Amino acid sequence: MTQEIIQSLKIVITTFICSALIMPFMKRIATHVGAIDIPRSEEGNRHIHKKAIPKFGGLGIFLSFLVGYMIFGSQSIQMNSILIGSFIVILTSIADDIKPIKSWQKLIGHLIAAIVIVFYGKITLNNVTAFGFSLDFGLWTYPITLLFIIACANIINLIDGLDGLSGGICSIFFLTIGIIGLYQGRSGSLVMILTFVMLGSTLGFLAHNFYPATIFAGDAATFMGFTIAVVSMLEFKGPALTSFFVPIIILAIPILDTFFAIIRRTLKRKPIFSADKEHLHHQLLGMNFSQRVTVLIIYIIDILFSTATILYTIKDAQLGSILYIILFLIIVWFVFHTSIISDKTPRLTEKLTSKIKKGQPKEKKKQQLPKK
Repeated sequence: MTQEIIQSLKIVITTFICSALIMPFMKRIATHVGAIDIPRSEEGNRHIHKKAIPKFGGLGIFLSFLVGYMIFGSQSIQMNSILIGSFIVILTSIADDIKPIKSWQKLIGHLIAAIVIVFYGKITLNNVTAFGFSLDFGLWTYPITLLFIIACANIINLIDGLDGLSGGICSIFFLTIGIIGLYQGRSGSLVMILTFVMLGSTLGFLAHNFYPATIFAGDAATFMGFTIAVVSMLEFKGPALTSFFVPIIILAIPILDTFFAIIRRTLKRKPIFSADKEHLHHQLLGMNFSQRVTVLIIYIIDILFSTATILYTIKDAQLGSILYIILFLIIVWFVFHTSIISDKTPRLTEKLTSKIKKGQPKEKKKQQLPKK
C-alpha cells in the first residue's frame, strides 16, 4: 500500500509542477492570440471579475495531462480514444476562446469526441447500481453514454463562474476517486493513472486560478468535465465500486447547480443555455460573502459529499447514507431560502412566518373614543 501511495504521489507531483510551470506561457499565448476574458456588465452576464484575464488555463491542463500520460501511461485502444476525444474537445474550446462560436457548433465537437470514446474506445455506461437497486440500460446504453459525456463536459463549464471554482471541484473529484481506488488496490490501472495525472494538472492550474486569478480555464474547462466523464465510466463498474453512483454523488454541487439553472430558466421562459446571475455562487455572493469565502464554502460542501461517498463505499454505508440525508436537507433549505430556482422562494419563509403569526391570538386594541 505504501509503495502504491508513493507512486501515486510521483504522478501528482510531476503533473502539478508541469502544470504550474506551463501556465505563465499559456497566459502569454492567450494574450497574443486574443483569448482574453473581458468583463462585461450587460444584464444577465455572469462576469464578476473587474479586469481582462487570459483564458488558456484549460489548454495548460491538457498539455500537462499529455506529459503525465507520456511518462506514466501505456498505450491501449481505450487510451487512444481518450487522447483523440480530448484533442477534439480542446480544439473546439480553443476556437471558442479566440473567437466565440455558436452553441450548436460546440455541441457537434463534443458529440464527435463522445462518439470516439463510445464506439472506438468501447467505454460505455451500462448500468447504475446504488442502495441495493440496479438499473441496466440495455439498448439505451449508447445514447445515455453520449448524453452523459456531453453533459459532464458542459456542467463543469457552466459552474466555472468564480476564481478557483471549477479547478477546485475537479481536484476534489479526482482526489476522492484516487483515495477509493488506492483503498481497493487498483493502483496502476488506467483509471488510476488518469485520475492522478488529472489531479496534479488541475492543482497546478489552481495555483494560478485561485482568487485572485491570473488565468482562466476558458471554454477548455469542458476538457476537465470530459475526463471526469471518462473516469466515471472507466472500470468503475460491478463489485469494485458502487457502479456509476459513486462519481455522480461527488459531482453533486455542479450537477445540482445545473439542474436548478434549467428549472429556473424554464420557469422564466428563458433559453436553457442563456447566462444569468442566479447560480449557487451568485446566491452566496448575495449573502455578502467574499469571492474567496464563497469558493471555500462550496469546497467544504463538495468535500462533505466526497466524505460521505468514501464512507459509503469503503467504510460504513449506513453512516454515509446518514450524511447524504443531512446534506440533502441542507440543500432543500438553501433552495427555499434563495432565488436559485425562483425569485419567489426567498419570500416563502416570510409568508409562512406571517401565517403563523396570524394564527396566534392578538391582543385587542382599546377602542378610542372620538375626541370632542
